[in-house]
Amino acid sequence: MAEQTKLPKLIVVMAFDRDEEGELQTVFGPADQQSEERAIRIAKGLVEKHAGVIAWSRVADVALGEYGEPTVLYTAGAVPDME
Repeated sequence: MAEQTKLPKLIVVMAFDRDEEGELQTVFGPADQQSEERAIRIAKGLVEKHAGVIAWSRVADVALGEYGEPTVLYTAGAVPDME
C-alpha cells in the first residue's frame, strides 16, 4: 500500500484596481505566501489601497500540474470571479 503524503498548499494573495474602462486588473500578485494567516494579514493590509483583494489557497502538486479547488481565505472589495 502506498504511503499517503500530504500535498503542499498553494497560498496566494492578489489585489485589483480598475483601469480606464472600469475593468479589474491585477496590480499585486499572485504572490505566494508561506501560511494562510500571513496571506490574510497581507490581504487586509492591501484593502485600503486597492479596489479589491483576495487571499486564497488550494492543494497543489505543481510537479504533476494537479490542483485542488480554490478556497477563499479572505476577500474585500471588487474581485473577479475565480475560474
